[in-house]
Amino acid sequence: MADAPFYHTLMALALNVFDAYSAVLFLPGPDSEDCRVTAHYSLGDDVKADVVVSPGMGLAGWIIRNEKPLLVGNFDQKRGFLGYYDPKDEARIRAFMGCPVPGCGGAICLDSRKTFTFGEKDQKILGQFADITASHVMAERQRADDARDAAYYRALCTISGLRRSHPTWPAFQTALLGVLSEATGFSACFLAVRDESGHGYYLEGPSRGVFEHPLDAPKKFTLGQGLIGWVFKNNSPAFVGDGESATAPALLFGKDVPAAEFCSVICLPLTFARRTRAVLILADQRPLAFGPDIKEFARMASEYLVLFLENLHLKSRLSPRPS
Repeated sequence: MADAPFYHTLMALALNVFDAYSAVLFLPGPDSEDCRVTAHYSLGDDVKADVVVSPGMGLAGWIIRNEKPLLVGNFDQKRGFLGYYDPKDEARIRAFMGCPVPGCGGAICLDSRKTFTFGEKDQKILGQFADITASHVMAERQRADDARDAAYYRALCTISGLRRSHPTWPAFQTALLGVLSEATGFSACFLAVRDESGHGYYLEGPSRGVFEHPLDAPKKFTLGQGLIGWVFKNNSPAFVGDGESATAPALLFGKDVPAAEFCSVICLPLTFARRTRAVLILADQRPLAFGPDIKEFARMASEYLVLFLENLHLKSRLSPRPS
């Protein structure tokens, strides 16, 4: 979350330094290139604090897309727009100045109700404000990354102790899937387990919210259908919503099964004894735009899960048969 007090103070300082009417900071959200009003300070109360600007949209969007400063001494609404005022309030603006926030995808915008308020020297100084903003944004992101890595480390420590604290499969499975869901933020986390015939699979674990009509959901699924079937067949992981793969909602079980549409999916094959025995699924209907960090964490957890399952498999094969 952005450090609102710091940015608010910085915008107030910029407004006073440049004798502006409003100072507005745009920064991108965590899951989008679109930039939101992160902080603003104004002599009036007409700045629209909920505005979202896409790259190229208006003067602020031009700065964000081109990563170049912009200076307009005599602002003409016919040739551009700000977007963070209502039209009647924007019509009173006479000058504009803005700079990109380097390396962050945002912009600092200042405006005035007097023409030719800002000059090239002002623009250079505003660039220093943008540099300060960028340094703070980067520090915030680093703190967030450190906190995330620490959370993953704690989760892996918890997972590594589950075999001792939850030695039976049902207890281990429930605990593991709960840790994965909490650590990654995916709302659904469950297993698809191949049946004894090898032609189908069934689900294990909490799969709330997966099916439109849970009571009518099939007890067993055909192995060759849907994204899960593809992972079984190809023994390869599949991702949806990671920014690198397909962005269309995933059909986990195929088109014939009335299930929810998931915009974010991680499917990892669990392979031992020369066969994909199960698939670990993390899914969410929200577009989480997850990155390589979550994928690597899920992969490490899946490898630990494979060790547990392989151990159970060996125990079942070595257990004495009744005479």
